[in-house]
Amino acid sequence: MRVIIGLGNPGPAYRSTRHNVGWWVIERLARRWHADPPRARHRAAVATATFRGATVLLVRPLTYMNESGAAVRALVAVENLVTSDLLVVYDELALPLGQLRVRPQGGGGGHKGLGSVLAALGTQAVPRLRIGIGQPPPGGDRVSYVLGDFTAEERPVAEDAADRAAEAVECVLRDGLIAAMDRYNAAPRAAAAASAVQPVQAALSDAPGKD
Repeated sequence: MRVIIGLGNPGPAYRSTRHNVGWWVIERLARRWHADPPRARHRAAVATATFRGATVLLVRPLTYMNESGAAVRALVAVENLVTSDLLVVYDELALPLGQLRVRPQGGGGGHKGLGSVLAALGTQAVPRLRIGIGQPPPGGDRVSYVLGDFTAEERPVAEDAADRAAEAVECVLRDGLIAAMDRYNAAPRAAAAASAVQPVQAALSDAPGKD
């Protein structure tokens, strides 16, 4: 069983904030996969879905961001999971708005939610998908920035990034982390071009040849 964990803060006041783009991806996947309605389990909202015949849990911790690890640790313990079963999806200040990064492991990079998850699990070997939200303006407060809504100009870019992040999750499940890194760890335009070329390449590879 695979588990996709979107980090964010609970409550309507945070729904559209930069810090909640991980939740946006979970909601998109739930719609794409026709997931069951979420249920409160292990201090999280957990929905069950099926992707390519396999069961996937779509998880939104209901703790606040800084305590995300408590929900993830409970889920891992009760469901008898290993960290390679997980993919944590969250916002990233260090990436330009709209850019994606898939990684198999690493530190928290200052992100309090991911840091909580890593501390709770006692390892940095947790696969993750970061969604760039950009930096606050010079002199701006980082906390206010991540807890603020996207501007009217930023919102379409953020929505597109969440769409591509959902596609990246599917790529991880279907083809593995390395394939997803190759396809999505690029600037948005380059990633879009690669995604457009990929089906053509697949069709060509399936065509009869002279091998």
